Amino acid sequence: MLEKHAKLERNSIWLLIFTVIAVSIGGIIEIVPLFRMETTVEPVKGVRPYTPLELMGQQIYIREGCNTCHSQQIRPLRDEQQRYGHYSLAAESMYDHPFVWGSKRTGPDLARVGGKYSDEWHVAHLKNPRAVVPESIMPSYAFLADRPYGDWRIKRRLQTLAGLGVPYTKEMISEAANDYEAQANPDPIIDPTGLLERYGEKVAVRDFDGNPDEITEMDALIAYLQKLGTDVDFTTYNPDYVIKKQAKPAEKSK
Repeated sequence: MLEKHAKLERNSIWLLIFTVIAVSIGGIIEIVPLFRMETTVEPVKGVRPYTPLELMGQQIYIREGCNTCHSQQIRPLRDEQQRYGHYSLAAESMYDHPFVWGSKRTGPDLARVGGKYSDEWHVAHLKNPRAVVPESIMPSYAFLADRPYGDWRIKRRLQTLAGLGVPYTKEMISEAANDYEAQANPDPIIDPTGLLERYGEKVAVRDFDGNPDEITEMDALIAYLQKLGTDVDFTTYNPDYVIKKQAKPAEKSK
C-alpha cells in the first residue's frame, strides 16, 4: 500500500487528480445536506418567520454591528443555561438570512432577550446604555429614535427571502407594508387582525419606542429584540418528538 502511495506522490499529475477528487468528495458531503434543510433541522412548534417590522429590525441589528458584540447562541452547558435560558435550537434561526449567532460576547447573549425587559428599558438602554447598565461599554444608539423607517424595501426583502425558502405567502408579501405599520400601530385606526392571522397571536403589537407619531428605526429594532427566543414554549417542548415519531413506523413493521 505504501509503495502505491509513493508512486502517487512522485507523479504530480496523478497527485493533483486524486487531490481534486478527495476535496470534491469532502465538499459534496458538506454542501449537499444544506440543500435538504428539512432533513437536518428538527421542526419545532411555534417557530415562525419574522414580521416585516421585526425583519427590518434585524437588518438594523446587522447594520449597526450588534452581532459582533452579542451572540445569539446558547450552548447546551449548565452555566450557559442557568444564565441565559434553554439552549438554542437550530429551528429557531432557520429563517435567518444571514445567521447572527455571533462569535464573541462583549455583551450578554441575546437569544432569549425577548420579553426579558420592557420596551421602556430597551429605549433607555439604546439611548444611554450606562443609565441602566453602569459597566456597559456599548455606544449610544439614540439616533435610531430620530430616523423614520420607510417601507419601500420591505416587500422586496420578503420576496427575496421567499425565494430562499422562508415560507412567506403571496398574501404576506402583498400585505407587507400594511403589516409593517399595523405592528408598530402608531395609528389606532389600523386594524392588526390581518397581521395576527398571518403571523400568529403571539406577535407583539404596540408602539415600541414611546413615540406614537411615527415608526422609527428604534421601533423596528426593539420589535426584533422582543421577538428573540419567544417562539418556542419550552414548558411543552419535547426534544425526542421527532425521534419517537420516526420510530413508530418501524415498530409497526415488526
